[in-house]
Amino acid sequence: MKQFLIRGVMIFLLLAGTVGMAACAKARDELETDSQETVGATSDTVASVSDADTEISDDAYKIPNFTVLDWNGKEVKLSDFIGKPLVLNFWASWCPPCKNELPDFETACQKYDGDVVFLMVNMTDGDRETVETAKRYVESMGYTFPVYFDTKYEAAYGYGVSSIPQTYFIDADGTIVARATGMISLSQLEEGIGMIYSE
Repeated sequence: MKQFLIRGVMIFLLLAGTVGMAACAKARDELETDSQETVGATSDTVASVSDADTEISDDAYKIPNFTVLDWNGKEVKLSDFIGKPLVLNFWASWCPPCKNELPDFETACQKYDGDVVFLMVNMTDGDRETVETAKRYVESMGYTFPVYFDTKYEAAYGYGVSSIPQTYFIDADGTIVARATGMISLSQLEEGIGMIYSE
């Protein structure tokens, strides 16, 4: 009986993996990059993924709201920013792909200053990433984009973030227009912004 159950579980896992791979393959027809990495938000390892795993895909639906802390420790809600296009990015200072794309977010934040809101949400778990370590990293790099701290993981849970970096492009009405999973280039960031903002 025990062997029968084990075989059944193995068959189920194989079938689930096949279905999952098919679903991923279907979702990979948008922006693809040469070689990207993604990091599990709760994993201790960095996993390399194929170029097809970084995508910007159409994902139009209303945003879930959340509360995070701003640089000064004040509670801020995502809904406070509705009315302008939003770029919502989940990152951490221990995540190499996140760190690699942050200079492009700094460039875009300065370029669209006042026209597009950037919400750089730090995955602040209190262990691998604390408010202090995140602040030290941001200050050491001279970044000026606004950083928010998801100390209760309310934002991460609301958006189902299981790996970082992850970026959402949200229009002024509060609808998610596109999502990028994994590290993106400046041109991809510009493309996503172009979906929610026109000069």
